[in-house]
Amino acid sequence: MATVEDPIELHAVQVQPEPSIDAPAARGARLRARFGRGFILPVLVLAVLEFTARLGWVPAHLLPPPSDIASALVGLAREGLGTHVLVSSLRVAAGFAIGASLAIALGALVGISRRAEDLLDPSFQALRAIPSLAWVPLFLIWLGIDEAPKLALIALGAFFPVYMGVVAGIRDVDRKLLEVAAMAGLRPLQLVRRVLLPASLPAVFTGLRNGLSLAWMFMVAAELIAASRGLGYLLTDGRETGRTDIVLATIVLLALLGKLSDTGMRWLEERCLSWRDTLATQARPALRR
Repeated sequence: MATVEDPIELHAVQVQPEPSIDAPAARGARLRARFGRGFILPVLVLAVLEFTARLGWVPAHLLPPPSDIASALVGLAREGLGTHVLVSSLRVAAGFAIGASLAIALGALVGISRRAEDLLDPSFQALRAIPSLAWVPLFLIWLGIDEAPKLALIALGAFFPVYMGVVAGIRDVDRKLLEVAAMAGLRPLQLVRRVLLPASLPAVFTGLRNGLSLAWMFMVAAELIAASRGLGYLLTDGRETGRTDIVLATIVLLALLGKLSDTGMRWLEERCLSWRDTLATQARPALRR
């Protein structure tokens, strides 16, 4: 006689709700933790340099201890360091704005139009390979020794990374988005404004950050040649007077200013791209063996 199996009893599992977490407070705690971890390596390097310099393992005239570099910074601050920092920062801001604006416009044109790509991109790729210092004598001949050649050199340095980011971002846009836009009947300008540019923003911001860092580098190259104010001028003055502490203090300032400007650009990127759901916007999982 066939037997009937007992029915399987299903027990509802009650999931206890997780305690509410203050999102802003948690985000602030993560930011403070990341900020603190970022100081570990610089502090260790400074401690090692101070230790080796005080023990005489490295000649002081070649690598002064960090305490002497800090003293040099204090001395420069009393002698008008703020003016040099302000002048260099304004040059970078102006040159970067000019170069990035041209790069976004031409990069969008090249990324959208195949004819524009065939016409412009080969020349841009050839010009991109020219070292920065090779442009200095030409700009001095063309534009003189005033502010114009410095701004032109900085704009040139910022142009190519931003241009590459814009072109790569537009080329990598998902084709399905373009098909949907075509079905919606978007016009070319609407397609650029509502589809291509938003979809390419991650690559554009990467190019902007790279262009900003190169703008600082090209600023130093410009001020090393013909300048009476600025951080590049301080580097030249330190070299000519044999003041290694001034040279290193200026390098430290350049690193801090570059990091500060990159942090600002990264903050802008996170605000403009807050809609992304990627690994960078989420808590990263711990790596386990």
